[in-house]
Amino acid sequence: MKRNIELKNKTVLVTGAAGFIGSNLVLELLKTYPQITIIGIDNLNHYYDTSLKEFRLKQIEKVVACYPNSNYCFTKGSIADKELIKAVFEEYCPSVVVNLAAQAGVRYSITNPDAYIESNIIGFYNILEACRHSYDNGQIGVEHLVYASSSSVYGTNKKIPYSTEDKVDNPVSLYAATKKSNELMAHAYSKLYNIPSTGLRFFTVYGPAGRPDMAYFGFTNKLLKGENIQIFNYGNCERDFTYVDDIVEGIKRVIQGAPERKLGEDGLPIPPYAIYNIGNNKPENLLEFVNILQQELIRAEVLPADYDFEAHKKLVPMQPGDVPVTYADTSALERDFGFKPSTDLRTGIRRFAEWYKEFYTKEEMKQ
Repeated sequence: MKRNIELKNKTVLVTGAAGFIGSNLVLELLKTYPQITIIGIDNLNHYYDTSLKEFRLKQIEKVVACYPNSNYCFTKGSIADKELIKAVFEEYCPSVVVNLAAQAGVRYSITNPDAYIESNIIGFYNILEACRHSYDNGQIGVEHLVYASSSSVYGTNKKIPYSTEDKVDNPVSLYAATKKSNELMAHAYSKLYNIPSTGLRFFTVYGPAGRPDMAYFGFTNKLLKGENIQIFNYGNCERDFTYVDDIVEGIKRVIQGAPERKLGEDGLPIPPYAIYNIGNNKPENLLEFVNILQQELIRAEVLPADYDFEAHKKLVPMQPGDVPVTYADTSALERDFGFKPSTDLRTGIRRFAEWYKEFYTKEEMKQ
C-alpha cells in the first residue's frame, strides 16, 4: 500500500464537514487517530433538510467527547469566502486538506447553476490558492490535497467499466463540468506549484443519514407519504452504488499516499497528481435496487408488510443530465492502496432503512 504521510499529530482540514461523506470521514479519523487535529468547515446551506446536517454534527460531538486527546474545531462558513479560507489556513496550517464541500446533484444544476459556479469553481479555486500559499516563506505547507470528483465526469462514455484512463471531455450536466474543471485546475496547480493532489471520482454514494435528493432516500420519503416514485429510463438504468463506509475507507487510505514530487527532464516539476475511482465495481439495475429497497423498508417497519408498491411505481423516460450506466474500474485503487469497496447493496440498504426508522421516529416524538 502506498503510504508516505503519517496522520498521527497532523492537522487535517475537511471541508463539507457536515455533509454526508465529510461527517463520516471526520468520525472515522477521530476514532482511528486519537492524536489528530481536525478542522471542519461547512456552510450548512439549505439545499436539503438541515436537521440531517445538525444530526451529523452531533454525532461528531459525541465522538469528540469520547476521545479527549483529539482536537476538533468546526467553522460555519463557505469555501467561496476567500478571506475565511485564508484565515483558516493561516491559523491552523493544515498538513492535509480534504475538499468535500461542493454543490451536489445533477438535476439541481440545470435549474440553479449559480450555486455550482460559486461552490465548485470559485470555492475550489480558493482552496487551491490557499494550498499554494501554504508554502510561502519556506513553510512545509500542505502535504496532500484530496478532493471529491464524481463519476458524472464520464458523461455518456460507451466503454464500461469507466477507467480513469478514459477521455472525459463530454459532460452532460453543469455539475459534471464543474467536477471535471476541478480536476483540470488541480492538475495546473500541481504542475505550477508542486502541490500533491488526488481527485476521487465517487460512484453513487449511499447509506444512513445520506442526502435526501438521492434516489433511495427520496423514494423512501415519497412512499411513506403515499406518493408515486419515478423510475427513469423505464428502469433500464444501472448504478454502481457505493456504501459510505467504503468511500470513507478509500479516502482514509488515499490521504496517506500522496503522489510523489519529482522533477522532469526540463528540471520542472512533474505534476504530483492522481485520479482514482471509488465505486463498488458492480452496477445494479434500478428495478432490482427498488425491489431490495422495498423489502428492507418493510423489514425495518418503515412501511407496512401489505404496502402496495406496484401502485406507487411509475416508469418514465430518461431525465436531462442522467446517464444509463455507471460502472467503476477500481483496479488503480486496488493496485496502489490494496482496497476495493465490498459492501453489498442489500446490506447497505438495510442499514439505511434501520437508521431511517430510528431517526424519523425520534423526530416525530419531538413534535
